[in-house]
Amino acid sequence: MLTPRPTVYLASPYGFSAHWRTRLLPDFIEALESLGLEVWEPFARNGQVDLAQEGWAWTVAQADLQDVRDADAFLAIVNGTPPDEGVMLELGAAIALGKPTFLFRDDFRRCSDSEDYPLNLMVFSGLPRTGWPDYLYGSIAELADPSKALMRWLQSRQP
Repeated sequence: MLTPRPTVYLASPYGFSAHWRTRLLPDFIEALESLGLEVWEPFARNGQVDLAQEGWAWTVAQADLQDVRDADAFLAIVNGTPPDEGVMLELGAAIALGKPTFLFRDDFRRCSDSEDYPLNLMVFSGLPRTGWPDYLYGSIAELADPSKALMRWLQSRQP
């Protein structure tokens, strides 16, 4: 019997732009799938909502939150100064739920008053006190780095 692939919720603002959706998101999805993950990308999973229908926003928000609950892990693209507020809310939910959490930021700008972290300190509250840089990725290729947290987490799930 085949074991299901681990699922990762990919939180990003890239689905709001047609260009980003076709040029940026596929790189992340392909990289994560090549690691053996099933990627739950909310724009693809919940993009079939009729925006003309009353209450569509609540429906989308609830579906996204349920996916955060159900996913095995969580990866947030935290580019921007500050990062996208929807991504930050999803990240907060993942942290509160105790999900294994990983961050991607290839934006060189700092958005923090802390010398330790490149972003608001609360973004890092779901990561360990020491070794937190292992959970922060600065390139898509780095997602496959066996010495970093995502690959260690995947290896720990092997039977």
